[in-house]
Amino acid sequence: MDDMVILPGINGTPAGESFTDEELFCQERPEVREPLKGFFEKFLNWARANSLWFLGFGTGCGAIELRPLLTARYDVFRYGIQPRPTPRQSCVFIIGGYASVKTIKRIVRSYEQMQNPKFVMGLGSCTINGGMYWDSYNTINRLDHYIPVDVYIAGCMPRPEAIIAGFMKLKELIKEGKGENANEYARHFDWYKTNQKKIIKDWNMPDYNW
Repeated sequence: MDDMVILPGINGTPAGESFTDEELFCQERPEVREPLKGFFEKFLNWARANSLWFLGFGTGCGAIELRPLLTARYDVFRYGIQPRPTPRQSCVFIIGGYASVKTIKRIVRSYEQMQNPKFVMGLGSCTINGGMYWDSYNTINRLDHYIPVDVYIAGCMPRPEAIIAGFMKLKELIKEGKGENANEYARHFDWYKTNQKKIIKDWNMPDYNW
């Protein structure tokens, strides 16, 4: 029963029905969604850049600098930026701090639950090269080998001002039509999955190995 989940009634199913973990997640490969052409796509990118809802994935010290962003001193709401509680409500995924063998599975799962277009920010030196844990047996050194990253924010830890600067860079990329890494993930899906499976041994989630 370790891989079974008991849920209340959802989608018309009786309460208490059992599901395997894989049944709760989509088994389909992601598809490339080509951007529209001309003025309409530029308008959509402008709207996307000015409405960034982020999901913070704090693995350790990496999340501590996100909280000040919501205070009156920094007030990221004025930039159209606000936090959301779930992947399906978010378009920006912020990985704050080191990623370990244990947490990379949750990072991949959360990323794949997000709807396109979606963007990733790597917060802190640990997401770039492992940081102070670069030679640890249990640390992921290159986050962009497992999910695509749009903006890295260097530092240990970056101050709130640096995070806001990272958001401004992301806004710039989106407006220029360069925020297409979700499509790159779909195009190079097999490469990303190969890298993920080298690390994730207890997969217990959509395996895509038809």
